[in-house]
Amino acid sequence: MKIIRGSRNIREEIKNPVLTLGNFDGVHVGHQAIFRNVTLRSKEIDGTSVVFTFEPHPLKIIAPDRCPPLLTSFHKKMELIQEAGIDMVICADFNRRFADQHPRDFAKNILYKKVRAKEIFVGYDYTFGRGREGTIAYLKKMGNEFGFKVNVVDPVKIDVNLVSSSLIRELIEDGKIEQASLFLGRTYSIKGKVIDGHKKGTVIGYPTANIDVHHELIPHTGVYGVRVVNEGIYYDGIANVGFNPTFNRDSLSVEVHIFDFNKDIYGKEIEIAFIGRIREEIAFKSAQELVEQIGQDVKRAKDILRVHSC
Repeated sequence: MKIIRGSRNIREEIKNPVLTLGNFDGVHVGHQAIFRNVTLRSKEIDGTSVVFTFEPHPLKIIAPDRCPPLLTSFHKKMELIQEAGIDMVICADFNRRFADQHPRDFAKNILYKKVRAKEIFVGYDYTFGRGREGTIAYLKKMGNEFGFKVNVVDPVKIDVNLVSSSLIRELIEDGKIEQASLFLGRTYSIKGKVIDGHKKGTVIGYPTANIDVHHELIPHTGVYGVRVVNEGIYYDGIANVGFNPTFNRDSLSVEVHIFDFNKDIYGKEIEIAFIGRIREEIAFKSAQELVEQIGQDVKRAKDILRVHSC
């Protein structure tokens, strides 16, 4: 997949571009439905499937205080878009000047002159341009003027719930990781570097990897059955997200005990996929009481992971 950073860097003609527009945080099943339409149509017209997105998230520029924690880093988003079969990503540098564009200027200068779009697929609630003034009706009007067709993809529902990034964030923040996975179409994961910790896990017989997490959205505090990816290999494990109240810690940490694992991974980046939540984080009266509970947690985690294939 080709990635173009900044629309100014579109220097070659794109063959019959079929594109979609949006931020696509999380690349959830609703986004995936749009990508399927784009890839299928591009194949039908011997074209190029294109995702036009933004970096950073628009709200970080327009209203930083209202910008939600993101479900995916830029690199993770690119990885997921590539897995969806997209040929090209054009990532606009979102700044105040870009945000202040009139919708017609964006349609004319970017979609028509730069990309030369043949067809565009958007979600049912898509808006664009200054102050979100550009509606789908307006985009269709621009399509009639500049020669591109606009297709609207229906929303995706699971049970009675409309799939959205905001709902997925709420579920993860509430610790409802299994439900979040349904809407994402995959398990929610975070990445981070393994750093030195307090070594309490080693002392009590359950050594842990302490993670310096750079993701914006961390699941609700508690104990989880997880799958850890290290150098492309998957390992089962158990993770604690929280403040370790038994040992009177006051800062949030993510610690992972990887089953049957004895490699030195300090300083390395690992990925933690949250498969199922086991319990709330609680304070224990003694380290021995904690050890006994961890033993039960490990058994529960193994049961959860046994039925969840890689």
